Amino acid sequence: MSAIIRFAGMLVMLLAAVTADAQTKVPAERPLEALVKSALLSFNDANLTGNYSVFHAKLSKPFRQQFTVEKLKETFKEFNEKSIDIDIVAAMKPTYGPAPAIDGDGKLNVKGFFPTDPTRVNFDLSFIPSDGEWKLISLNVKLGPAS
Repeated sequence: MSAIIRFAGMLVMLLAAVTADAQTKVPAERPLEALVKSALLSFNDANLTGNYSVFHAKLSKPFRQQFTVEKLKETFKEFNEKSIDIDIVAAMKPTYGPAPAIDGDGKLNVKGFFPTDPTRVNFDLSFIPSDGEWKLISLNVKLGPAS
């Protein structure tokens, strides 16, 4: 019985170490793309519906503490009022520049754009490890000319 408990304990420690190690490295291409798209599409849904509650719940704790649902709504009012819809990013591959990297504070910084036309979707996102996964700590989305 105690061998089973020791084994279970070692398994838990191993899984915790793998999770911690995974969040000290930039995710592989596909998980990184999914992370970026998930953040942007959740942001897009909030802007289109005017309901920022779900988006707020997906943010990292420090981001949630700094930006209430009401403050998010005010901050992104222009996206909501103009019904800006960036859901096309779901079907496109992002272009990163500079390469995604983990900074000295442990933040995953991802900057780039989706080659949408005629208006390009530019993004600058930062994620921190939170609850065993990467969660947004900062978000900057701008629309600009495609060229």
